[in-house]
Parts: sequence; C-alpha cells; structure tokens
Amino acid sequence: MARIKLAYLGGGSSRAPGTMASFMHHGEEFDGSEFVLIDLDPDRLEVVKTITEKMARNAGLDITVTTATDQREGLRDVDAVLSSFRPGGFEARALDERIPLKHGVIGQETQGPGGMMMSLRSVRIMRQLCENLAQVAPRARIFNYTNPVNIVSQAVADNTDIPIVSFCEGPICFPPVVARAAGLDPDKLKANLVGVNHNCWSNEATYDGEDVFPILRERWKAVKDDPTIDLHLKRVLHLAVTMESIPSDYFLYYYFREERLRELQLSPMTRSETILSELPGYWDHYHEQAASDAPELDPSRSRGGIHELELAIDAISAFYNDTGARLPFNIPNTGLFLPGFDESTVVEVWGTVDAKGFHPEQQRPLPNSVLGITQALAQYQILAARAAWDGTRADAVRAMAANPLVPSLTVAEALYDEMAVAQRQWLPERLLP
Repeated sequence: MARIKLAYLGGGSSRAPGTMASFMHHGEEFDGSEFVLIDLDPDRLEVVKTITEKMARNAGLDITVTTATDQREGLRDVDAVLSSFRPGGFEARALDERIPLKHGVIGQETQGPGGMMMSLRSVRIMRQLCENLAQVAPRARIFNYTNPVNIVSQAVADNTDIPIVSFCEGPICFPPVVARAAGLDPDKLKANLVGVNHNCWSNEATYDGEDVFPILRERWKAVKDDPTIDLHLKRVLHLAVTMESIPSDYFLYYYFREERLRELQLSPMTRSETILSELPGYWDHYHEQAASDAPELDPSRSRGGIHELELAIDAISAFYNDTGARLPFNIPNTGLFLPGFDESTVVEVWGTVDAKGFHPEQQRPLPNSVLGITQALAQYQILAARAAWDGTRADAVRAMAANPLVPSLTVAEALYDEMAVAQRQWLPERLLP
C-alpha cells in the first residue's frame, strides 16, 4: 500500500477529527504514511493529533502524525496536500450570509456573493500554498476540498503548473434526493451529473433501466399537492421534471430565488450562526475523545464524523495505490470532454483515477434547458478566480455582477464594498474599496 507524506491544510478545523477518523478507517491503504496537520491553532492541532494517533494505534497501523502552525515548514517534502480550510472561520461565513440579505440577495456560502467572498479569502491562502510548494515540495499534488472548490481550482489551474483536483460528493448525493422526493428506490435511479461544482445536472438518467422522466412526471402529479411532502424535496422534484434533468440541490437558490430569499430573511439565524453556536459542543466532544483510550466520534456531537471528506480520501488512495476507481472530480476541460465549455474551464465530471492521473469520461452535452445557466455560472467562476488570484476591486465587482443571484450592477457595487470592508482583515489590500 501507499507510503506517502500528506499535509492536511485545515488539520485543526472542526471537521478535521472526522477526516482523520476516515483516514484511519482506510488505514491499511496508507500504512507507513506520515500525516502533517497544518493549522493556526496549536491546541486544536494537538487534540486532532491525539485522536488520530490513538485510532491508528488501536487499529494496529504504522502511521506517523505531526503538526505545524508554520505552513511552509509543514509542507516540506510532502507528496500530497489535502486542502480543507475555512479562512476567517464561521465568523466570516456569518458575514457572507447575513450582509447580502439586507440588499435583498441570497448570500450562500458557495453560490452567491457569500461564496464569492469566501473564494477571495480561500484563494489568498491557496496562492501562498502554491508559492510554498514550489519551494519546499515541487512534486506535490493538491487534493482540494476548500470551498468554493470550483473557483479555488480555477485560480490555481489558471496561474500555476501545480496539479490540483477538487472534490465534492454532490454528483453522488443529489440523485437520491430526487428519488426520495418521488417515492422511488434511490438504488434504481442511475444519473450522471456534470457541469460546474454545486451546479451540475444530469445528461443521462434512467430508473430501473428506463428513461426516468416519464416516471418522474407521473410521480410529480401524484405528490405536488400533498402537504405532507417536505417542501425542499417537492421543489427538487418540480425542478427535475420541468427541466428534464436531475439537478444539484443548489439550483433551488436560482429557480426558487424569491421563496428562498424570504425564508432566509425570516429565519432568526443563518446556517453559519447556528454552527457557531454548536462549535463549543463539538470541541468538548473532541477533547473527551482525545482523553479516551479508544476515541470514537459521535456524529451527533461532531461537525463531521467518520467518512468525512471520504471522496478525497478515495481519490488519494486511488492515485497512490493505482486502483482505477471511478469517481467524480473537478479538473480543467482539457480535450473538451464536456461539450459547451472552454478547455481551460474547471468542470465537474466522472472518470477513473489511477497512478497515471485523473481520466475524465467523454460526456454527452447538457440539455439545452439547463446549459445556459451552467455556462453563465462557469463564466462567473472564471471571473471570480481572476479577481481572487491577483485582481482589484474592479475585477471583484465585475465577477459579482456576473453572478446570477445578483440583480443589478448598483447592487453588486454596494454589496461588494460593504462586504469587503466588513471582511478587510481576511482580504488583500488590492481588493478593498
């Protein structure tokens, strides 16, 4: 099995204990490896390290765990980097979500103006990561989970030669939602979702070997007036039937924008504010488990339990153990394997992973009903990546105005300036108004 040195950027985050539990669950695939946990908080790093070491010992694994608060030193001579961090923490995400609501806009942590602001913060750190890797680990690869994964990947791919692939479980998780909404067996729904991250659609979909959409139309007629059906599920099914494509859940922000905006404005807390209130309890649990001889994470008391970041772990194992696993991933559209998108655009597709790299499958085009909005989001992705890497306020406003959730240029300008000032401690000077 692979013996690698892997740096985990974000190794002291609230998700890190679950991620490392997942690595230990896959421990035989990485026996003999070293994991370097990199973060800014030494106390939390020590908690994650202790949990990981005890899990490895109890599993009989030869795993070395070290920590670093100095990113450059932590990266020295690594083979791979798992990037999963949240610059500014949930405090910054709270601003991402709360400020846009005052302007009548959905902020959302990956899709709307909130997602764009997160990309500016994330890419600032990723640029530092790339500079450090070039100097201390020039052969390393980046396996990215830092959101927004598509913009982060686009920025790195456009500006460096460092191999980067980003991951998200969406193409795996979204189809079963539609099946449940329709009262169907999720195991019988086979859907191939492609596009850009968090904004993918099916270009092929069958149920028990037959075209799924006649079946979904009948099920929609049966459930659309049923008040007992969860509203989220009902909207997902409605969208799938109307567009004749299985959607990412995130498209509800676009196709039910007014409804979702009102719901978010009326909610007493944003999602990030809820998580902030729960974080102390998560860390209480992690400290308890670090003190235990046999740590075991309780998913109800964890930000992420075992199987956290599982897709990235599968990909790392597939690459270094040469397994040929079939997985979804985000990479540039080199060779135009996804029709309708430029070669340089980072797209989300299915393919195989082995020691030679990531091999995307040739795709059918997206249906015309959903191609336009996905192309628009891809162009916004490119603009946001450009602004985040080395752009100015003008570049950032241009990207924000291109986001379909932002209704006008005047709103884009006012909203960007307010958010940038509120987040100035996490942004480079070039992006401030």
